Amino acid sequence: MAGIPIYRTPILAEWIDYNGHLRDAYYAVIISLAIDALMDRIGLDEGYRKRTGGTLYTLEMHFHYLHEVKHSDTAEVEMRILATDRKRIQAGFELKRAGQPEVAATAEAMLLHVRQHEGKVSVAPFPEEVAKALAELELASAALKADGPLSRRMELRPSSPPR
Repeated sequence: MAGIPIYRTPILAEWIDYNGHLRDAYYAVIISLAIDALMDRIGLDEGYRKRTGGTLYTLEMHFHYLHEVKHSDTAEVEMRILATDRKRIQAGFELKRAGQPEVAATAEAMLLHVRQHEGKVSVAPFPEEVAKALAELELASAALKADGPLSRRMELRPSSPPR
């Protein structure tokens, strides 16, 4: 296994393009739903969002399309936490077709924790329990080797010190 299983979905007929395979935009939909599953797993679930206004915003996402996905396939998404800091997550995702060994697509996402309140958005550090859950996933991810390529430029860099 290259990653931690996080999401699974059948490929819907309306997601198939005129070439007979998954339209590129739906790879992003599937990864977005996998990010929702990650949020639930680390404690940023619906209850948390309603209670605190806290959520994740996607800052950047990169894709590599490696193999066609057809209507008859079921997408399985595995993830790894590549890096975290007080308010950001760098995560890698591998989309596979159930029963197929090769990776169909990879995605890498930079996610930012924010609070939404009265129409305003502000960056916020993760609550302690979320930071702990992320640290556990990052540790579990450390021993997992990627089966497909990730971005060569996206990285979590420390913020500049305040002046």
